[in-house]
Amino acid sequence: MTFGNTKTGKTGTSTSEATETAQIKSIESLDKDNDMERGLKNRHVQFIAIGGTIGTGLFLGSGKSIALTGPSIILVYIGVGLIMFLLMRAIGEMMYSDPSQHTFINFITRYLGRAWGKFAGWTYWIVLILTGMTEITAVSTYFVTFFGTFGIDLNAWKWLIELCFLVALTGINLIAVKVFGEAEFWFSMIKITLIVGLIVTAVVMLFLGFSYPATHVEGVDGTVSGATVSLTNITDGFQLAPNGWMNFFMSFQMVFFAYQLIEFVGVTVSETQNPRKVLPKAVNELIMRILIFYVGALVAIMAIVPWRNFHQNADGSFGSPFIMVFKYAGLDWAAALVFFVVITAAASALNSLIYSAGRHLYQLAQDSESPAMQRLGEVSDHKVPAKAIIVSGCMILFSPLINAIPGISSAFVLFASAASQTAGNHNQCEKQSQ
Repeated sequence: MTFGNTKTGKTGTSTSEATETAQIKSIESLDKDNDMERGLKNRHVQFIAIGGTIGTGLFLGSGKSIALTGPSIILVYIGVGLIMFLLMRAIGEMMYSDPSQHTFINFITRYLGRAWGKFAGWTYWIVLILTGMTEITAVSTYFVTFFGTFGIDLNAWKWLIELCFLVALTGINLIAVKVFGEAEFWFSMIKITLIVGLIVTAVVMLFLGFSYPATHVEGVDGTVSGATVSLTNITDGFQLAPNGWMNFFMSFQMVFFAYQLIEFVGVTVSETQNPRKVLPKAVNELIMRILIFYVGALVAIMAIVPWRNFHQNADGSFGSPFIMVFKYAGLDWAAALVFFVVITAAASALNSLIYSAGRHLYQLAQDSESPAMQRLGEVSDHKVPAKAIIVSGCMILFSPLINAIPGISSAFVLFASAASQTAGNHNQCEKQSQ
């Protein structure tokens, strides 16, 4: 496969490319049964890959991760990132061999059998729905918090906010795949801008030897101690597990959550223009994205805010490092800025989940022998699996109803937490197929 480097001969054609041409079928021949439109351009896929790498966990969850194990959290992000890179290489190789597949789950059916493929397909779709329920709840929570920074209380309208976001994002998915790609492009651009702004702010502060006094930061109990911006905030007294090995291993859970949806780019291949050129670039640049957007951001945060200044609040929450950094830089509206970006991050995740859930249900319907299910395996005039998208969106719509019932609300949290375990079962099937 041309996923790695290739050598070019005198004729200008890479030697590995010539070998592949004889081994794999052309996209045109594979697309005979592909009713989808290849409407995603290179820039869409590259930014979808970046957006899948950057989740809400980085903006809000990194405070807890840093508090758990200090500067060694950087090593955890790198270690888990390498695992994710190997996973994406495996998915990429399979999707490269057959870019007409709507989901990488199909390869489980191909190599392990129909029963394993059916099990993996349904469990993964359930994971997507459960995760979608948590994301729509997160969107409304962040939306309420964002307006709360301006003194506007929207708590009574959370259900309506969830409904409006879900209808809007489902509509984006129903119009055309290129509209979805354009939405994800701009969602990712907003997230990237905030992270680059954070890193640039840290570099300027380091260059100036910036110091700041004790300050009250939104979302943090009490006052955060003042400090001088320096890399010594990271290196002084460095320990691999400063708060014990239990906290060190607990940080892995937060990091895995931060990498949520990193595999999503593998679902877009059947609707991507020139996938055998675009997909390898999206996968192979994953390591660089991790180094810049995760490692770079964490180094910048801990250079500005000593890791010992991250403490758990009385309600069990942790302050956002991004809010802290921009607050110290003099932005009084730092909380509003960060929560606006977090809303876009959560909306982007929900948008991708609706897209992915629709494609997986569409594939399950095509493989089903049930006439009722087969109706979901059809595409609309806009070349999207509209029926499967609508059904998936309706399942996510249960979230506002579940959250409104006190007796079921706690059970929903339990089911949402169990989604990661269900995903683990599906990943085990995928590893066997590789």
